[in-house]
Amino acid sequence: MKRVIISGSGVSIPEAVITNEDLVDSFNAWVDRENGDRAARGLEPLQKSSADFIHHASGIRRRHVHTREGILDIDRMTPRIAARDDDALSVLAEFGAAAARAALADASMPADEVDLVICASSHLQRLYPSIGIEIQQEIGARGAAFDLSLGCSSAAAGVHVAFNLVRSGAHRRALVVTPELITAHLNFRDRQTHFIFGDAATALLIEAVEEDDRPAGRFEVLDTRNWTQFSNNIRSNFSYLNRAAQEDVSVIATEGNLIKQQGNRVFKDVTVASHRFIVDFLAEHGRTPDTVRRFWLHQANARMNQMILKLAFGREIGHDTAPMVLEELGNTAAAGAVVALHQNHKDMAPGEYGLLCTYGAGYSIGGALLRMI
Repeated sequence: MKRVIISGSGVSIPEAVITNEDLVDSFNAWVDRENGDRAARGLEPLQKSSADFIHHASGIRRRHVHTREGILDIDRMTPRIAARDDDALSVLAEFGAAAARAALADASMPADEVDLVICASSHLQRLYPSIGIEIQQEIGARGAAFDLSLGCSSAAAGVHVAFNLVRSGAHRRALVVTPELITAHLNFRDRQTHFIFGDAATALLIEAVEEDDRPAGRFEVLDTRNWTQFSNNIRSNFSYLNRAAQEDVSVIATEGNLIKQQGNRVFKDVTVASHRFIVDFLAEHGRTPDTVRRFWLHQANARMNQMILKLAFGREIGHDTAPMVLEELGNTAAAGAVVALHQNHKDMAPGEYGLLCTYGAGYSIGGALLRMI
């Protein structure tokens, strides 16, 4: 088996921003309008939201979005993203390619030296042709490409697959690209989820190196791990099969088919499973949480991460050990932990360990144990 490193990382974060206050003003205006109609029909009124509630519940203050237009319009409450011709670069491939190019630049690596592209995302724009193949063509990579989706654990699952393919010699260099344009799949009229997500794309270049090759400032990937257990508590029912259940097949039904979750159950289940995953995975390598310099965790909920780490360490853990990007970016699904790694690793000393760990729908958990070279 070959030694494997992360030789480059790249991030693409959209410029457009929506604050909690922006979101709440739009949501509450919609609720006021809906409640007038509900009162006339004798229905219970919908509950309004608040910026303070959002920050307390999630730790989020604002989120970056791919397309702001349409989201705050109470007659629409969905981003307005124009359809593209089949021969034009797709929106998701364009988003992912930007992060892929940034990772290649970080590694000073030409795209034609890459022989595998994995598009690992929780929300894929289409089933086929593969978004990964489209990214491969757009950046000029060689070899093969495919898509992989495992909810918010998609990036870690992509790293797991890439690590093992590169380590075995099946491929030399693999790009794990994670474009997350989730706001287009979000129900901005659902008080429980409308504030959660933001958009971001990331990429990691994973490659084999010779035994005596020690590129300073890069991470060696020591091991990876995945875990899954079926749960309906985070679910999307958006599918090509939706129309088969409809009388009017000319209409795309979204009611009940977009992202939904049972937040309290998810918080409890994922907190317990993730802290156990972290402790057990590290123990397999003779390590405890105290011997790991940095944790880049899934950026879903600030309180959840604090609880996971408190259970793992037995005490409160600060931002330096487990940096958060959630407050400014929102939950960027599978991209979030990679953004945290990209922005928080250059101060690490040679020999120090880090753990990339993501968790989400499935349930699914993924981890990668890294050591700074």
